[in-house]
Formats: sequence, structure tokens, C-alpha cells
Amino acid sequence: MKQDPVKPTRWLESVNCAIEGILWAARTQKHLRWHLVVAAAVLAAALYFRVPAIELMLLASAITLVVFAELMNTAVEIVVDMVCPGPDPRARRAKDVAAGAVLLASIGAAALGYFVFSRYLVPRVGQRLEPYQHIPGETAVIAVLAVTILVVLFKARLGRGTPLHGGMPSGHAAVAFSIATSVALAQVSLVIIILAMVLATMVSHSRLLMGIHSVGEVLAGAGLGIVLTLIIHLLL
Repeated sequence: MKQDPVKPTRWLESVNCAIEGILWAARTQKHLRWHLVVAAAVLAAALYFRVPAIELMLLASAITLVVFAELMNTAVEIVVDMVCPGPDPRARRAKDVAAGAVLLASIGAAALGYFVFSRYLVPRVGQRLEPYQHIPGETAVIAVLAVTILVVLFKARLGRGTPLHGGMPSGHAAVAFSIATSVALAQVSLVIIILAMVLATMVSHSRLLMGIHSVGEVLAGAGLGIVLTLIIHLLL
């Protein structure tokens, strides 16, 4: 009995196989689904703001590059798992490098998106934040101290962790997002606000990577830092 060839022999069959591969990846890979959701939102925003055709083409190219990198990352992971099912440092390196390609493409796409949309979004956001943009630095210090005290009280009440290690909520996440929130309310540009939030997220993520906190503890700390800092700024 003659078996069907693994490789398609007709062009239309090749296209069908490619489409099936994309659909399978979209069904099974949550990161790819998130990329597709963000891509749809970016294209919708581009149409809403009526960006020029050249910028729309650049956005489409960046989106294509990110999706392509994610598909290649998925393919590399499948091949590595098939060739090396057990733990192997080389297999991990291959997966890390493939994931790094996705990260690099995503950073480039995010930077391009900022350059395209900043002239539409920054003036509007600046007008909305203008009543809150004249805040003294002392208020930010008071907010950080209040957040720290509340974190210590929570940990003392729950009997878990220390002010700097473990427990509910995460003190690092709370302080980091308290500072980022004060920066967001200060008289700075939108890109600095975004960078402050990214830095706070990286600090919080490091607590997860080190196994010191759970996701719930980090989210609780971030929420505490943001909410309490907002309340203090509004009161003062």
C-alpha cells in the first residue's frame, strides 16, 4: 500500500498545510493569540486615527514580523521536544534563543507603535492629566512610606514573610508601583510614565522568578501601591 507523501506535491496543498499550521498554533499557543489580539487592536487604532499609508505599511510589517517570530518559536519548541524529550542544557538554549527572537521583534514593534501613535495619544493624555501634574515630591515620599507601613501591617497580621522577603502582599511590588504611580501623576512625558510602569513590572516579575512571591502576592502588592498612592495624591 502506497503511503501519502509527507511533503505536499501541489501548491494548493502546501497553502492548505500552511494555513492549518497557523490555525493549530493559534488554537494551542496562548502567546500567539495575545499577539493576534494586540495586532487587531493596533490595526483598528490605525484606521481610527487614519494614519498615513506608509505608517500603516510599517505597522503591518512589524505585526507580520512578530507573528512570524512566534510561529518559528513554536516550531523550534516542537522540534526540540521531539529530538530531545529529556532535560538538556542545549535544548533549553535553543528554546531561549527562539523566545529571544520573539521578544526582540515585539520590542521593535512596540517602539514603532509608539512612534506612530504618540502624536495622536500624547497630547490627549496630557490634557487629561494636566490637573494632576503639579504635585510636590514630598507627596510621593509620603505615599511610599504609607505603602511600606501598610505592607508591614498586613504581613504582621497575616503572620507570613518579612518586610523584604515573602509574604502577603509583595512589598517590592507595592513600593515599585507606588513610585511608578507618582511618576505617572508628575509633569513628565508619556514615554517616561510607560518606562516607569515597565520598571515596576520588571521589579515585580523578579520576585516571581526568584520564587519569593506568588502571582497573587505580587498582584496584591501592585494593587496596594497604586490605589493607596492615588488616594494620598488626591487627598494632599
